[in-house]
Amino acid sequence: MTIAIQLLVFGLIIISIISVIFMPITLASPGEWEKSKNLVYTGAGIWSILVIITGLANSFLG
Repeated sequence: MTIAIQLLVFGLIIISIISVIFMPITLASPGEWEKSKNLVYTGAGIWSILVIITGLANSFLG
């Protein structure tokens, strides 16, 4: 179970790093928001689901 939580946290870190790089570029570039709006919302949804799953898995471990 510990390995699963470590993989979930690793996934959160990777998605967070990608979001930190990708979001400012998307919001600062003219016209890019309309093109990549769905991608931004999908990434935020995946990140949120990973946070909830990681929290639930950690509550069963502790």
